[in-house]
Amino acid sequence: MTTTLEFESPHFLQSLFAHDLGLLKQLEEALSLTVTTRDGWVRLDGPDDQVERAQKVFSELEKARRKGGEISPHTFRFALETAVEEESDTDSVAEFAEFKLLGSPTKPPVSPRTRNQLSYLRALQNHDATFGIGPAGTGKTFLAMAFALDMLKKREIDRIVLTRPAVEAGEALGFLPGALEEKVLPYLRPLYDALNDMIETAEARKFAEKNLIEIAPLAYMRGRTLNRACVILDEAQNSTREQMLMFLTRLGEDSKCIVTGDPSQIDLRPAKRSGLLEAMRLLKGIEGVNFTEFEGRDVVRHPGVRRIIKAYDQGRDAETSPNGRSS
Repeated sequence: MTTTLEFESPHFLQSLFAHDLGLLKQLEEALSLTVTTRDGWVRLDGPDDQVERAQKVFSELEKARRKGGEISPHTFRFALETAVEEESDTDSVAEFAEFKLLGSPTKPPVSPRTRNQLSYLRALQNHDATFGIGPAGTGKTFLAMAFALDMLKKREIDRIVLTRPAVEAGEALGFLPGALEEKVLPYLRPLYDALNDMIETAEARKFAEKNLIEIAPLAYMRGRTLNRACVILDEAQNSTREQMLMFLTRLGEDSKCIVTGDPSQIDLRPAKRSGLLEAMRLLKGIEGVNFTEFEGRDVVRHPGVRRIIKAYDQGRDAETSPNGRSS
C-alpha cells in the first residue's frame, strides 16, 4: 500500500517531525515502512495496517500542531508509541499541546512530554498532596515547580516554599561556615536552576525579594503552618520518617504539597528509614493523596540517560530474582 500525505508547506510538514529526519527513520523502523518526503508531501510505502498506523501518527501530530503546540522529538515518539501499541483509549498528542504552564516572550511554556507527565499535572490540579515517584530526568521536580509558579502568577496561592533534606550535613548546618543561604546553597542549587529556566531572572528576583518564593532546608520547616501556599519537598527519599510526617502536617488552608523522590537513590543508612518509603506504604488510597510513578520511558533528558536507567533497573531485577546473584 502506498499513501501520500500533502500539507500546505514544507515548513509545516517538517514541523510535524521537529525538523529532524532521524525521527522519520525511527518511524520507518518501528512500522517496517519506507518513508519518502519532499517539499510539502510525505509518501508512506508498506503493509496496509502499518501505513494506517503511520497515517494516524501524522494525523495526531497535525491536530496538535494546528492547536498551537510545538512538536518535540518526545512528542513525536509518544505519537509513534501510541500507534505501535494501538492504544485507542489513551491521551492524544493534542491534549499534550493544550496543557501549557507559564511562558513568556523569552521562555517557552512548559508542557508535558509523556503520558505519565500529563497524569502527574492532572493529579497536581486535583489533589491536595501529590507524590511524584521515579528515576532522575523524568521531570518530577521541574513540573512541580512549573505548576507552583503558574498558581502563584494566577494568584491562586500567596507563596511557594521549596525544600529538600541536606543529608550530608544532617541537622548540623550551624557548624558550616557562612550565612544560612551559603550553607544550604549546594543542596538547593537544583531548585534555583529550575526556577531560572522557567521565568525571567528579574521576575525570580522580585519573587524572592517579596518572600513569595522561599527556599529552605527541610530541618527549618518544623513548627510552621503554611496557608495559601504550594509546598514542594524535593529528594524526599532522603527524608527520615519523622521529617516526612513533620512536612506533610505543615499543610494549612488552601494549600497544596508536592513530594518528589527516587526510591532507588536513598542516601540514608539504613535505607529503610526513608520517610518516602513509609509514605508510599501508608498513604496510597488515602483521599486527597495521589501517587504518580514515573518509568524509564519518561526520562526527558539526554537519550543516554534513559538507556543508563534501563540498564541499572535490569541489573537490580537480576539481583533480586530467585536465580540472580549479588556481587
